[in-house]
Amino acid sequence: MIGIEKQNELFLNISKKLKKKVECYAIGGTAMMFLELKRTTKDIDLVFETEKERQYFMESLISLGYTKMESRILYGKKPNQPELLKLEDDRIDLFLTEVISFIFSEESKKRIKTIREFAPNLIIKVADANDIFMMKSATEREKDLDDAKAIIDNNQINWNIILEETKNQMKLGGKRAALDLGVFLENLKTKGVTIPKNISDELFKIFENQIKEMKKKKDKKEKII
Repeated sequence: MIGIEKQNELFLNISKKLKKKVECYAIGGTAMMFLELKRTTKDIDLVFETEKERQYFMESLISLGYTKMESRILYGKKPNQPELLKLEDDRIDLFLTEVISFIFSEESKKRIKTIREFAPNLIIKVADANDIFMMKSATEREKDLDDAKAIIDNNQINWNIILEETKNQMKLGGKRAALDLGVFLENLKTKGVTIPKNISDELFKIFENQIKEMKKKKDKKEKII
């Protein structure tokens, strides 16, 4: 497990190895530790906006002894898988703009309030708790439900933001956003989490409207043919 001190030390070492200035976004347990929502994490999750920056970061990790591992071992056939690097029991997941089915949107970036700088070359912007929650519904990894519950228990969730970002994800092409979130919320109930009924109802309406729109497009296409 990785604690905040070990994580910060690693980021400092990476920063010193970087050839150029790199900016990235902390998500998952990494972000939750920065936001003081958990004490340790099994892996470090980061999102990059350019492949070049991700490559610089990977080169720094490799110079510190990390080696690449096959992402399909953990993510199966899911889309937009990260580059995975590992050193002993520590693992780092490096995503590029998309976290499986979640697109790190401009709205997600606007919600960021916490930024950490590691001299001389690394700047890490910490994702908002609501966006961390949304990404948890997309990745479906071990402990994601526990992390999502911690966000709710610490009163860091804003259900209106969750619904609006779901709609935003769908506009950006994330067809599974409403479905994945709905399934995730149902699974959260097994952890003793109570989901507000109006939120469940509104999410169902979003999904229902999506199905109707898909049917209209299909019918229109069939008429043209």
